[in-house]
Amino acid sequence: MKNDPFSAYGIQHLSPSSCNLFEASPAAFVMQKCMKTKGEVGAAAHRGTSVEAGIVHGLTTGAHVQECMQVASKEFWRLTALSVDPRRDKEDAAVPEMVKVGLEELKAYGKPTSTQGKIEYHVEDLAVPLIGYYDLQWDDKKILIDLKTTHALPSKISNKHARQVALYCAAKGGDVDGRLTYVTPKKAATYRLENISEHVKSLERIALTIQNFLSISDDPRVLARYCVPDRDSFYFSDPDTRKMAWDIWGI
Repeated sequence: MKNDPFSAYGIQHLSPSSCNLFEASPAAFVMQKCMKTKGEVGAAAHRGTSVEAGIVHGLTTGAHVQECMQVASKEFWRLTALSVDPRRDKEDAAVPEMVKVGLEELKAYGKPTSTQGKIEYHVEDLAVPLIGYYDLQWDDKKILIDLKTTHALPSKISNKHARQVALYCAAKGGDVDGRLTYVTPKKAATYRLENISEHVKSLERIALTIQNFLSISDDPRVLARYCVPDRDSFYFSDPDTRKMAWDIWGI
């Protein structure tokens, strides 16, 4: 195996999201990370970014909730100005309510020490580091929270979200209480992450598997022969992405 099979594809690091992408759809990973082809980002992703902007504004400045809602809505329309996603109006309507609910859920924590903090984590025998960005941290409370927006409130932390927060905690030496806050337009819930080391090990295994997969060839067309896309999955919901998949795999 090559010492650094990532270099052929210009991949300088992995992230929890790229590892989750590979686990869910190696074909989508090949398209996005190796072939550098990607369709339009959906309105749901911009919803999350916008809600986070509004909540962070409120927690860090103490601004009135109405101002925070406006900040989020303005950010959403900036990000989706050219979007043709048919779900844009639905997500636009959800953004202010999510900000209101999220601020109510998190205001008791007070002003965070840092937001969008970068972490870097090195895995033995992995040629590139794992890099990520946590949403909120309170140093005095030793609490780190990642914020997720959704229309249906989950009853527990998903594996992919658990890996993200577990990595952030591990990169900080493990001396931090990792949590996930899920926000819907009507309610929110915050869950404490357990079994951090197990989730980190899972992420490490996925990252090393990606390295092994890339070592097969420095030609993405060769890698494409080892996987097929599920065009009904979320990763191929965008029409442009579905067309790309057809052009590559003929399915």
